Amino acid sequence: MKTSGLLIACSFLISGCMGMPQFPEQEKNPKFWNDWAQQTLKDSLEQDFSNKKAKNLILFLGDGMGVPTVTAARILKGQLSGKSGEETQLEMDKFPFVSLAKTYNTDAQVPDSAGTATAYLCGVKANEGTVGVSAGAVRSQCNTTKGNEVTSILRWAKDAKKSVGIVTTTRVNHATPSAAYAHCVDRDWYSDNEMPAEALQSGCKDIARQLFENIPYINVIMGGGRKYMYPINMSDVEYPDITKHSGTRKDKRNLVEEWKSKMKDEKAHYVWNKEQLKSLNPKNVDYLLALFEPSDMSYDLDRNNNTDPSLTEMVEVAIKILQNNPNGFYLLVEGGRIDHGHHEGKAKQALYEAVEMDRAIGLAGRLTSIHDTLSVVTADHSHVFSFGGYTQRGNTIFGLAPKISDVDHKSYTSILYGNGPGYKLVKGERENASVAKYDEKNYQAQAAVPLSSETHGGEDVAVFAKGPMAHLLHGVQEQNYIPHVMAYAACIGQNKNHCMLKDGAVGLMPMFSSIATILTITLLLC
Repeated sequence: MKTSGLLIACSFLISGCMGMPQFPEQEKNPKFWNDWAQQTLKDSLEQDFSNKKAKNLILFLGDGMGVPTVTAARILKGQLSGKSGEETQLEMDKFPFVSLAKTYNTDAQVPDSAGTATAYLCGVKANEGTVGVSAGAVRSQCNTTKGNEVTSILRWAKDAKKSVGIVTTTRVNHATPSAAYAHCVDRDWYSDNEMPAEALQSGCKDIARQLFENIPYINVIMGGGRKYMYPINMSDVEYPDITKHSGTRKDKRNLVEEWKSKMKDEKAHYVWNKEQLKSLNPKNVDYLLALFEPSDMSYDLDRNNNTDPSLTEMVEVAIKILQNNPNGFYLLVEGGRIDHGHHEGKAKQALYEAVEMDRAIGLAGRLTSIHDTLSVVTADHSHVFSFGGYTQRGNTIFGLAPKISDVDHKSYTSILYGNGPGYKLVKGERENASVAKYDEKNYQAQAAVPLSSETHGGEDVAVFAKGPMAHLLHGVQEQNYIPHVMAYAACIGQNKNHCMLKDGAVGLMPMFSSIATILTITLLLC
């Protein structure tokens, strides 16, 4: 794709800055598009369908990052660098294999982040609101937990002696990361403080506790969620005077101190700010617990650059630590606040989160090799987010549609939500977007139906893949197919029949192995 990239860059150099049309002059020439398509075709024909073993596995999960969000983030990324935006490539756009995943939960047409996390981490579809348990478990019913637990690919990798890590911009015990280690019938049981007495009496454990007890020695844990690890009313180290940030645990346990005590003889570190994180030498770290906020981390647009690391900075440290293991690693990275921005109707916050996750994807690509690392980028679900209005090429993604409504004669933004908190009436009529501060970071885009929190969408999500066995992610698949492919590529988990060689390579594929067996028998009989 290098040639096509140069064509695009050159076309913008000769593009006029004033007047219409707002697109490069070269695009008027059919040769521009024909050459670009032919180069893309050439690159595709040269694509390597690698059957090599994946030493490392990385799953990037954009929470709520549906296809409209991907497209809008692509345009934003380009516009942030002074381009029109539409022709820009996200890092995930460069992945050679793309498929679609069906996201429904076993009991929900439009899914939530817990049931979907169980699918793409544990390999089985599950009920809405439950993590790390099969559909036999019923949400909030503690007594349905036992016997319905399912394990995740993070556990499969750990059992194979790989290093494992979790990096998220939400709480480390939020829905997405918790499915990697917990078995819980309610995603909201962050600590024992959020659990009903009946569940505690029946022996169910909160998710924060399971983080430290279920899979010993997770190598990297990074994100927010400090308050769920500390005794109730214990002041937070960063916000000692803000009550809502104080500890929540009724059992009075200090899980951070327990972790530090347990890891005292290991190369282990606990950090809670960016300065401490940056002071570490990853080569000398085997275990890292990093909790940067009492709850979720700040939106990237609101982040204090001096005290809080970006997702990209966290991913860099995580990969460098995990690479210490010669057996390889599994890393789950969640851009979790894309989802939160959409729920709040704050498209600008959501899209900047998506662009930041794309930066992290690019960095991970530079730190690893496509020859031994299978990287997958996907979403758990979509949102009722859209952009349209017949906007012209290069229109700011947060801007107005070019024409007013022919019904109520008011302006509207290109970005709209099907429902959510952006529903506003002024004197009984729809607000005129042209008088609103629609370019501010917390502007809530107009919505068709009033809701305090915008909802998820039910359509399929994209799955981008590169590296060994990436071609197995093809077509339209159930979401729970994803971890099975990743495990197969790395020779971990339940299906290892194809992993016969001891030198780190993948052995004969099952079909060819069967043919070889038949030929051998035939020769013996002859």
